[in-house]
Amino acid sequence: MWKLVDLSHPWGMDTPPWVGYPSPKITYTQRLPFNKIVSQWIETSLHIGTHMDAPLHGTPGGGDMASIPLDQLVGEGVIVDISQDVADWGFITKEMFTKRADVRKGDILIYHTGFHDYYTYGKTPDEERYMCRHPGPLSPDFARWVIEMQFKWIGFDLGSGDHPMNTTIRDMRPDLAREFEATVGKPMEEIFPRKDFFFMHRIPFAARIPHVENVGGDLDQVLNRRCRIGAFPWKFKGGEASICRVVAFLEA
Repeated sequence: MWKLVDLSHPWGMDTPPWVGYPSPKITYTQRLPFNKIVSQWIETSLHIGTHMDAPLHGTPGGGDMASIPLDQLVGEGVIVDISQDVADWGFITKEMFTKRADVRKGDILIYHTGFHDYYTYGKTPDEERYMCRHPGPLSPDFARWVIEMQFKWIGFDLGSGDHPMNTTIRDMRPDLAREFEATVGKPMEEIFPRKDFFFMHRIPFAARIPHVENVGGDLDQVLNRRCRIGAFPWKFKGGEASICRVVAFLEA
């Protein structure tokens, strides 16, 4: 017997897309009183809500969503709470995980920073803080550790696998880039050189390790424990990402 814990955010018209992408459009094409049936039309980015990025999203010749086998999507894993170590624009390192949990080669790794509370459907919604000020890995060494550990996939309660200042957000919001530089006391290029731009979307993907962004739901119920974990995206031929459901399976 298994107890299922949903680690996915609800999805709807208020779900925030990745910064700069259009919001979803949801239309009723038929309604029950007039058509005797209900049907809807959805137009949306794939990088919205709880979703998986396929290697195709960040690497030349990377695999699409349909190429990810089921036994890579489901397996043993660990959910690690690193919220005490990070804050706005904080830096994530591998030591935050190894000191807290039994992290094993071949695991599925999900990490909790507490930033899902700032998500649109979170306890204290703050979309700018969630999308533009969340923590992220400081160095490509973290991405190389993901490969070394042969993780099936990784997931996190963040808008991106990369630090927001190592993404296009720093170009779209130069005011935040200046504030970040003033906060850390170093120029941006010294902290996140352009040659390492989006390294979490390039290095693990080149090793065919996908990731899930915007993990949420009842994540707080399963912190610092090992369990079975599954992600269930579309079997999308040619797809570079997919909205998905993430579930923790706990032995009853």
